[in-house]
Amino acid sequence: MAVFELPEWTALAPALILVATALVLFAFDSINPRTTNRSLLAGTSAIGSLTALGVAVWFMLAGVGTPSVDGGRGVVELFDGQFVVDQMALFFMIVVAVVTALVAVASYDYMADHAYQAEYYSLVMLAATGMATMAAANSLVTIFIALELASLPSYALVSILKDNRGSVEAGLKYFLIGALSSAIFVYGISLVYGATGHLQLDAIAENLEGAEAYGGLLGLGILMLIGGFAFKTASVPFHFWAPEAYEGAPAPISAFLSSASKAAGFVIAFRVFTTAFPIEATTAVIGIDWSLAFVILAIVTMTLGNFAAATQDNVKRMLAYSSIGHAGYALIGLAGLSADGGELVMGAAMMHLLVYGFMNTGAFLFVALAEYWGVGRTFEDYNGLAKQAPVACFALGIFMFSLAGIPPLGGFFSKYFLFVGAIEAGMLVVAAALVVNSALSLYYYSRLVKAVWIEEPVAERDTLAQPTGLYAAIVFAAVLTVIALPVFGPIADAALEAATVVVN
Repeated sequence: MAVFELPEWTALAPALILVATALVLFAFDSINPRTTNRSLLAGTSAIGSLTALGVAVWFMLAGVGTPSVDGGRGVVELFDGQFVVDQMALFFMIVVAVVTALVAVASYDYMADHAYQAEYYSLVMLAATGMATMAAANSLVTIFIALELASLPSYALVSILKDNRGSVEAGLKYFLIGALSSAIFVYGISLVYGATGHLQLDAIAENLEGAEAYGGLLGLGILMLIGGFAFKTASVPFHFWAPEAYEGAPAPISAFLSSASKAAGFVIAFRVFTTAFPIEATTAVIGIDWSLAFVILAIVTMTLGNFAAATQDNVKRMLAYSSIGHAGYALIGLAGLSADGGELVMGAAMMHLLVYGFMNTGAFLFVALAEYWGVGRTFEDYNGLAKQAPVACFALGIFMFSLAGIPPLGGFFSKYFLFVGAIEAGMLVVAAALVVNSALSLYYYSRLVKAVWIEEPVAERDTLAQPTGLYAAIVFAAVLTVIALPVFGPIADAALEAATVVVN
């Protein structure tokens, strides 16, 4: 536990372990390029992810990233402040590592008959590296590099099913829209740099007063940065890539993008807007409270996502649109920062992203299981599955009711804290939108549970296989969703402490 004796650069160990795992997989692929040893490839990926998870948890418990005045070992700054490892960075590294491990295990069965096995797992680990690095990035340059490190492998992963037209088309659309959003984000960075003369987040905040003559320029730059974050988190108006990409991608990759990638997008948004653009100082320069933009984005995103999800007949697209709705819930964390106690709202959003990582990944992995069985993609195709696969369908029920916010599952508590935080921050309209949208979501989530447990199958099915990897990942995700209840106290404390350090 003698973390303080380690060199400072080891604070990035979770991200370094992920990239080392990717390099090991690349080396193995170079030696044996046509290998189909799925046990070795998936096992290496899972072990690498779990090792990164264990190190991140160890660091968090040991007080790494906690200010020394609070009894911790202090926030670690690396490379002249380009990276910062604090409790928030470690919290999101844990989210990324958990989802990556689940995806690696589930992919063992899902990718059984596909080529490019080593490439697939290498790209997953590289994308996870980018997401973990995003959690610690403290400069607009390192944020952009980490963002691209996560995005470029993701484009390839979406289109990795070369013989599937939908996969290739989804990958191409995702790449084109991603390139556009990257251009918008870089242009926003250049405008912020032009106005403040700095790229490091704390340096930008310290030099805001000197940017008074460039208020319009800075305001436009901030607006373009919000656009870049909106793309990464699949928020309105840059959400339309998500249903296409999630539907065309292999289902484990859909889970990966909608959970880990979304969490990574939110962590950089949290860090940028709490560190670089303090509300009072920024408002004095640009004349507008930027948190108002997130109030509007939160309401519109959760409403559009949930209403669109309610109209879907395709289960995968329903989950894709519901993930947009959940992005709207997490945006409440940024919308409430202008009020007293903004750290409570942001802490609640962090809790929701953690629980969402379990329940949403599990839901998409059930879709992967259905695709493995070849039962089709519509609600009707899922009819009666519980008669042949009760364990998996029971887990699906947990995921659906937790996503809807039904007590006593983890999703209920994360939404409850968001609701209370929004009320205390005076955002009554946002709180009302959260309740209405959660009620609406219960309709389409319960519709899927009804299909698998109550409806009769439309046609006779052969005996369904029991793929070990997919089942293990689904059951594990369900257990994590359930045990989030007894351990929610420590999780809530960790999230609130991390948010308090960043906000204050």
